[in-house]
Amino acid sequence: MEKSKLYALNNNTETYSFNAFYDNADISVGGALTNCNKRNKTPIITCIGSDLVLGDSLGPLVGTMLIKKKVAAYVYGTLNAPITAKEIVCAKTHLKMLHPDSFIIAIDAAVGNTDDIGLIKVSDKGLKPGLGVDKNLGVIGDCSIIGVVAGKSLQNYNLFNLTRLNLIYKMAEKIASGVEKFLTDFAAKNELTA
Repeated sequence: MEKSKLYALNNNTETYSFNAFYDNADISVGGALTNCNKRNKTPIITCIGSDLVLGDSLGPLVGTMLIKKKVAAYVYGTLNAPITAKEIVCAKTHLKMLHPDSFIIAIDAAVGNTDDIGLIKVSDKGLKPGLGVDKNLGVIGDCSIIGVVAGKSLQNYNLFNLTRLNLIYKMAEKIASGVEKFLTDFAAKNELTA
């Protein structure tokens, strides 16, 4: 698996970072997800965000793309039925009840350093949605994929509105394709060992 960067946030966390405009970013995302699913649990996809704010639409756009690809996994959060900040607590309870032994992949947009705009980051830890707009909603997921869509500033919400659709769409395509590759490999691996 080719990756742009691998670095440890602490002794227990691996984070992979890929440029969304890198041709093989999707293959790298799929490989990173495989590395993160060390216990080979059944994947569930949770896409977080809102279709009301362009910069925050990455998650629901990925969810919609995955539904259109007819991936072999439960996908929560689409443009038609987004999981926004209001639904996070309910979504976490729902996932824990319906999928207690699953590998939950949480996908969301994020703000970061200006140099990081356009990066897709896969981590073997869940994510905290809403941090970019100063919300504390807790952690969701066993693994996370974030797309850095804007730089950090005091006006993060305004920056989400100024994000380019081309960037969001390119990131969504790469993430959806990477998740699809991961799910295909997961299914093939488990058919062989079953």
